[in-house]
Amino acid sequence: MEPTGAGGEPTEDADTTGATGGEATPGTGSEHAGDSTGTDGAGQDTTGEAEPRGTGAGGPDDGDGHAPGTGGGEETETPGATGEADSVKAGDSTPAEPAGDGTGEAEPGGADAEAGAREGADGGDAPSEAQAELAAQRELRERIERRKAEREAPVASGAGLSGTAADLLAAVRAVESGEKSGSAFFAPAPERPAPPVAAPARGDRPMAADRRPPQAPAVTSEAVAAVRAVLAEGGAPEGLAERAAEVLGEPAARLLREDPWRLLAVEEVRPEQADGFARALLGDGCGPGDERRTAALVIRRLERAALEGHTALEASLVRAALAEWRVPDPDAALQQVIADGVVLVFQDGAEDGTDPADPTGSDQQAPDGPEPDPGEPGAESGAGAPPLLGLDRYALAEESLADGLARLARSGPDERWEAARPTDLVRAVALSGLVVHTGGEAARAEPVALARAAAELGLSPVVAVHGEHGRRAVGPAAVTVAGLLSGAQGPGRDADGALALDLLVVLDAQLLDVESATVLVESLPDGARLVLSGDPGQLAPAGAGRVLGDLLAAAVCPRVVSRTPDPGPIGELVSGIGIGELHPVSAPGKEVVVVPVRDAGEAVHRTVQLVADSVPRAIGVPADQTQVITVGHGGAAGTRALNAALKQRLNPGPGRFGGFDRGDRVAHSPAPGRTVPGTVVSADAAGLHLDCAGERVTVPRERVAGTVRHGWALTAHQAVGVRWPAAVVVLPGDAAPGLSRPWVYTAFGRGERHLSVVHGVDQALPRAVAEVPAPPRTTRLRGLLEALLPPAS
Repeated sequence: MEPTGAGGEPTEDADTTGATGGEATPGTGSEHAGDSTGTDGAGQDTTGEAEPRGTGAGGPDDGDGHAPGTGGGEETETPGATGEADSVKAGDSTPAEPAGDGTGEAEPGGADAEAGAREGADGGDAPSEAQAELAAQRELRERIERRKAEREAPVASGAGLSGTAADLLAAVRAVESGEKSGSAFFAPAPERPAPPVAAPARGDRPMAADRRPPQAPAVTSEAVAAVRAVLAEGGAPEGLAERAAEVLGEPAARLLREDPWRLLAVEEVRPEQADGFARALLGDGCGPGDERRTAALVIRRLERAALEGHTALEASLVRAALAEWRVPDPDAALQQVIADGVVLVFQDGAEDGTDPADPTGSDQQAPDGPEPDPGEPGAESGAGAPPLLGLDRYALAEESLADGLARLARSGPDERWEAARPTDLVRAVALSGLVVHTGGEAARAEPVALARAAAELGLSPVVAVHGEHGRRAVGPAAVTVAGLLSGAQGPGRDADGALALDLLVVLDAQLLDVESATVLVESLPDGARLVLSGDPGQLAPAGAGRVLGDLLAAAVCPRVVSRTPDPGPIGELVSGIGIGELHPVSAPGKEVVVVPVRDAGEAVHRTVQLVADSVPRAIGVPADQTQVITVGHGGAAGTRALNAALKQRLNPGPGRFGGFDRGDRVAHSPAPGRTVPGTVVSADAAGLHLDCAGERVTVPRERVAGTVRHGWALTAHQAVGVRWPAAVVVLPGDAAPGLSRPWVYTAFGRGERHLSVVHGVDQALPRAVAEVPAPPRTTRLRGLLEALLPPAS
């Protein structure tokens, strides 16, 4: 395949090549493809908005979210951490963090995501999206604490166990040892009585105080100073004081003194560093078997799993992690953690939403035969499944979400929709309060038209998107999910604290994590209709859970599949990828272009030429409307290398504003799991001023390093939910391990008018499209929904 220019003649820069005969075939490769070196490591993208914690040289992130310095490979940044982070005293008896749980590449929302993104804050008097999302999560956690208080008090540490607690511990030990199956210890959960079809009176619902997200309390300077003193006493970097105080709250100093391993709640701190901190404070009175250490390590493992998308983990994986961290008796330690109520144990099955088979293999099968496939009709999701461990934060969120979705699904027909023009969506919404709508980019118009029809009927509809870019694409009537929950956008709330609406349409619902979905669903009034519209072929959300995938797998509500195809050569190419086929497409207008490269250095060179010269000249799309997308942050052709080269060509400068100059394109992480593209406008004592899709955002000076990065090049996880007139997808040779069908589907779909593929992975691209699905996620929502609702007819 010979590179050709706009006029068909061979060019030196291979700027806008098409395949021979006007067909572009990204998967065909070339005589130059497939031999990129990538000796610094690919640094494949495993996060929603920040950089991965570290990777092995030349390979993808192994999914365990290594912190810097814990393993081989290239050096990576830690958002929000000071340069002193690695100087915490390291425990010489504690290894680096164990490898992942075997699920493959971590999903968006990786370790750096939460570390850096949770610090973002916008300027202005109105609540920012960051404040709104954090406040919504805080409301959910407060509700969980109230629910926990209603539960039976946990067994005190060291006390004798009896009854249910003893049964749970016996089940974990017996099932993991292979002596018995989980079903031998866990009786089937009692069926929950189905509520009547008619919606309950509005007065029976929680009052406004339970529904309105509170404002985020600020941590006092005194609390930060107290934490700084404790950190200094333990030999830890004082620069961690603000982060520790934010995570642990006002009593952070006291908590750290009583339990130094609580420092692991700060994302950038590694277990061996926390061990050194504990020894400095406690002396010889602490050891690897300390119960406080075990509890902190278990929580950390489950939190890391949540960053990979899991809401729970098999108990055997947690026990293996404790063994790698050299806990003397992992089995007894895990039992004690369960007895202390640090984690919850479940036997309701592990649903990953992608592969219905048991992810652990045959070693957890019951003695009397293989486990039933949870994907088959009539199969019991909990039968024979290994016990799961989870944090109450995610466990109770999933249970609350399942209850809320069941409430909507049972709301019954609504006669008000009979007057609307009958379409598939109108008929589904008229019959059920919960509807799932799936389709590509062009299909987004269908739920938007449904909202217009609702307004014509005199109802109150709201269309919610996940960011200002999506809001601008839909129109001024749309709101963001964060703005809707905070009250800054949308209709506000009624006297009971519920959102004052009749229909809520959520676009890009595949981006909903379990916590965001829980707050959203619990805010809906009785009788309201909820339409979750999304593309299940795209990358999963940055946070824990897989709400849209679990709803589709459970099949407990009507699903409307759009028949509207995405237009043009890009739409044809992406549609084929969605079904596992990478076939040639006719692109007479150079809508799809393939640029073969030999190595990562050439990939960077060609990418800069495409963005700065070829695409503006041949396609008519300026450089500031062209987005570069690559697999990871590290490596010779990752986002860092590409952004450095693109800045030098497009906006050179000394980086006088904390490494940034006026006019720099940036990626701002205002909240966990979110990336907002923007441009630097100015900077002053208040911070760095950005223009994010027309919205003015001010990032405080002390938070710029942790929440703002250059954004000419993004990862696919960062780019999800946004489209640009042109996209350049860069695939150097070392990117092959990070490719999957959802990744390619998402990345190739980011360009509206033009797509260039800088291709150096040879046959790894069509192989990924045909054979590599999304990494599985262990969640409980599907099983909970199936227990509450019958299959939809």
